[in-house]
Amino acid sequence: MTSTVRTITLSLDSGDIDLSFTVDERGDGHPVLLLHGGGGPQTVTGFAGLLAEQRPARVITPVHPGFGGTARPDWLTDVSTLAQVYVRLLDELGLRGVTVVGNSIGGWIAAEIALLGSDRISGVVLVDAAGIQVPGHPVADPFTLTPAELSALSFHDVEKFRIDPSTFSDEQRAVAAANRAALEVYSGPHAMADPTLRERLAKVTSPALVVWGESDRVVDTEYGRAYAAAVPGAGFEVLPRTGHMPQIESPGQLLPVVWDFAVTHTSRRPTD
Repeated sequence: MTSTVRTITLSLDSGDIDLSFTVDERGDGHPVLLLHGGGGPQTVTGFAGLLAEQRPARVITPVHPGFGGTARPDWLTDVSTLAQVYVRLLDELGLRGVTVVGNSIGGWIAAEIALLGSDRISGVVLVDAAGIQVPGHPVADPFTLTPAELSALSFHDVEKFRIDPSTFSDEQRAVAAANRAALEVYSGPHAMADPTLRERLAKVTSPALVVWGESDRVVDTEYGRAYAAAVPGAGFEVLPRTGHMPQIESPGQLLPVVWDFAVTHTSRRPTD
């Protein structure tokens, strides 16, 4: 499946601010906005290709500014603002009936997008999402863990997916450091959570599905259940033998779950 990578510049705040960022697009059909987590855009690249190849989907994958070697403007410092940027992107692309799928902090962004109430959104899928606070079930703090320690919490089959930073090239180390710095900015002072989000989710009116890897030890399944309970009418589905990033570890499980939700809540008008 051919991938088209381009830079899109959006005019924000009545044209007073321009923001440029990188977007990867694949396939044709039902529009899917796919949002990566703190590991960077490469954590969803394979799943984007699989979805576009195996389903009639137009998969749009932006790189969060600051990740993947891209620039982040000083004013872009929080998830809620990034959510507004992505709704503006859908306006620019003229899309309707969009299914928003996000993993980890990408799921947090997707939740904030749902709260904006855009009529361009047909539903959101939160995959092992961060962002809320659940007493007794904290999000593992990525800023106090080594990459190897975080990797060990992220996968069911740890040995198969273990990350060894000693094998990284200098360029890979630089990108990983930049990703970590960007994640720290977006995650705010409460380490991957907004104390107000859980209560605010009661205002979501879009269809929502919360998907969780049963072996996730970054954010456990009880955290996932609390996330689903906070969103009115949200479904909750646990994927066996997978961890924090099922799009990497078990894409064959995740794809039909995402697609069934997407087509169930599709719009009759995919474009203007």
